[in-house]
Amino acid sequence: MSTQTAEVAQVKKAEALFSKRRKKIITDPLDDDNPITIQVLGICSALAVTAKMEPTLVMAIAVMIVIVFSNLIISLMRNVIPGRIRIIVQLAVIASLVILVDQVLKAYLYDVSKIVGVYVGLIITNCIIMGRLEAFAMGNKPYDSILDGLGSGFGYAWVILAVAFFRELFGSGAIFDFKVFEAMGIAYQGNGIMTNPVGAFVIIGIIIWIQRARNGYVES
Repeated sequence: MSTQTAEVAQVKKAEALFSKRRKKIITDPLDDDNPITIQVLGICSALAVTAKMEPTLVMAIAVMIVIVFSNLIISLMRNVIPGRIRIIVQLAVIASLVILVDQVLKAYLYDVSKIVGVYVGLIITNCIIMGRLEAFAMGNKPYDSILDGLGSGFGYAWVILAVAFFRELFGSGAIFDFKVFEAMGIAYQGNGIMTNPVGAFVIIGIIIWIQRARNGYVES
């Protein structure tokens, strides 16, 4: 009887909010399973909006909001979504959230929305978000799905922000439009390569190389 009681108590025992497994859900996309550098997803926005830090930051926040809330909504609905139309339902949820984000940007950050507006719309077909809904949210509970969304969102964000930092710094000599080199008394004319998507390719390639070398993925 005591053994049975102990087993029931073990089943009823709730998993810690930040257990080792749940911490791994958040931390894996930051490095070992990064959506851009490892899964090679979301490359288009990493090339298109990263010429400057401000629109990149807005894009990162927009993607994070959409992926977290779409993960949550799909997880809550997963048991009632017919398998044959699950992709349509996922797209409808993502599209609704993207429209909301786009309208908020137009209302409060109109100048920035003119720069990133077209790319915010393309979040609807962002492979990172669709991948997390299909691979995780459809089979996991809401809280875990939120953590997965946060992890993937931060993993996406730090890469595009790193790309934007170096592109703006070496492309125009500024960070958030503050002239860094000018403030240091250095005459800097800018680098045309960094203002083009080619510069983003170069920086992403360097990030991937450093990451894989550090994690032991590079073959000798």
